[in-house]
Amino acid sequence: MACNVHFTYPDDNQGTGTVIPDTTDTTSQPVTDTDDTHRNLQYLFDLQAVPVITVTFTEADWNRYLQNFDNNPNNRQYVPAAFSFEKEGKVFARDSVGVRPRGNTSRRRPEGDYGQPHNNVNTQWHHAHFGVCFTEYTTGQRFFGMDRIVLKWFKDDPSYCREVFCYDLFRRFECWSAPRSSYCRLYIKVEGDSKPAYFGVYEMIEGVRKGYLADRMKEGLLPDDGGNVWKAAYNSMGIADLSDFNSTGTSKMGVTDDYTDFTYALKTNKKKGLEAAKQELYDFMEQMRPLPSGSEELKQYLEEHIFVDQILRALAVNVAVGMWDDYWINGNNYYFYFTTAHQFLFIPYDYDNTLGTNGIVSNAGTQDPLNWGSRGGERLLVRKLLSIKEYEDTYKTYLKQLVTDPELMQPDAAIARIRQLQQLISQYVSNDTGEDMTVSDKAASWGDIGYSLLTGNDSGKSGSNFFRTKAKVINKL
Repeated sequence: MACNVHFTYPDDNQGTGTVIPDTTDTTSQPVTDTDDTHRNLQYLFDLQAVPVITVTFTEADWNRYLQNFDNNPNNRQYVPAAFSFEKEGKVFARDSVGVRPRGNTSRRRPEGDYGQPHNNVNTQWHHAHFGVCFTEYTTGQRFFGMDRIVLKWFKDDPSYCREVFCYDLFRRFECWSAPRSSYCRLYIKVEGDSKPAYFGVYEMIEGVRKGYLADRMKEGLLPDDGGNVWKAAYNSMGIADLSDFNSTGTSKMGVTDDYTDFTYALKTNKKKGLEAAKQELYDFMEQMRPLPSGSEELKQYLEEHIFVDQILRALAVNVAVGMWDDYWINGNNYYFYFTTAHQFLFIPYDYDNTLGTNGIVSNAGTQDPLNWGSRGGERLLVRKLLSIKEYEDTYKTYLKQLVTDPELMQPDAAIARIRQLQQLISQYVSNDTGEDMTVSDKAASWGDIGYSLLTGNDSGKSGSNFFRTKAKVINKL
């Protein structure tokens, strides 16, 4: 029976949480924290649990969400909602967060057909991605230190594990620049409905903004959180290759809105710092460009201006998991951060097209790890980095470490970890959308040669095992 427990989340350094009723069938009790036990991101992003997230809208606000989508599916307009996170009988909440659509080609209307308002009798729900901003209406009141998360359905991943596995691998490999990720069970509640709609198992991903920076500064990994965060994406303005600024200048840089997507979109310091941020990015790449490849001069510049070890680790994981929709091949899907001292941090992002899901590359398992993408002029950052023999050797060492260490991606251990993830979520997958109702050992139906994650040999052919194939290829380096 649903209880109507009221609670307050006592967040540290970020104001007092607000009170909402619990909308799930639990016996949850209010949380009273006297220490940091329930305030850290390790508690939130926990791959041993599948917590419940409930997002509650008034009917008017939910209809506004649907109308915004109909007017422009690519809109970035938030609507207000209440938010609760429940784990281990404890519930943490905010009564005023912003929610908007997320995704590029994967954006969907979460209810009904275009033009239809909410139907509380015969509702047709659809899986869709959601962005949640905790500070949209309550400035400074972050949630577990975060200002935002992404709630992502498992589009094109019947295994329900690819991106979760990859983000976990980043962190296991001490690539702390990658966002955190874990599972949750998502409910959407429209006030006045008899019960919330269960959307099934979702992925919860840490947003890359001020909260992300503050967390890593708190851990002693970043020196500051006041610099510039950029999102880089392949879009109508071009490829995010970090290579063409001598010809295009700063024209591909800007602040996105509902109708304009910049290739390099500034995400912090947007109101007053755009021009300075543009110049910083331009100078960083154009000062690097003329430095001779492989030279001591280039190496000194890179060590002064880049978190070199973090990008080498990110590149190694990227190639080990077969991510082709990336910086190196496709000029897509990453963030980066400049500290206030102008040091560049590469932030990998969007790892659903991985672990044997082929796209631009014909075979993500057997593609040459040393020539994953071009090492020519159009990928200036990779070309310059790997021209330094020490860095290329480190990159190769990292690749081999990934596929031989049982804590990382050694095939038997990786297969066992996939099984554990699927076992964790299997009982929760069936949902009210009627979509994606089973977990299976498959990749996306498009562009796939048929890799398995759980069975098969190392041949790199249809039916073979991705982990075994990748390990075989890398161990030959």
